[in-house]
Amino acid sequence: MNTRILAIAVAALPSGLLAAGTHGGGHGHAAMAIGAPAEGAPARTIEIRMAETDEGAMIFEPATLDVSAGETVRLKITNDGENPHEFVMDTRHLIEEHKALMERFPEMEHDDPNAVRLDPGQTGEILWTFGQAGQFEFACLIPGHYDAGMHGPLTVN
Repeated sequence: MNTRILAIAVAALPSGLLAAGTHGGGHGHAAMAIGAPAEGAPARTIEIRMAETDEGAMIFEPATLDVSAGETVRLKITNDGENPHEFVMDTRHLIEEHKALMERFPEMEHDDPNAVRLDPGQTGEILWTFGQAGQFEFACLIPGHYDAGMHGPLTVN
């Protein structure tokens, strides 16, 4: 029954959402506006920390990311919090669509090269070559986390 409900829900999604590959491996190794999975060695590593504050906010440290178009970066992401968190980077529009979908289907699993989901204490990484210059976003799209402050700008210069 749950599979049937999910199939109906997926069929009702705007066709561009799945074609854009915001879930289930839809990205493959195709380039996105923000870039593509890296094929070469990274020029540098950016360490990113995910956590909660004593006041209840959910945060990324650093709160902003700046990279260069064409730059290959290792994003080393650590969940120092007490809750599961994820790091997803994409266009603002696709982050908003992904957030809405996660709110409807909170148990959804992801297998996207531009994202990593980590339990408390885990560390993961994304090797990425950034594409065109522009303003993008990174976020945790587990329901409630974005609204608790867990998002930030990602600028590709």
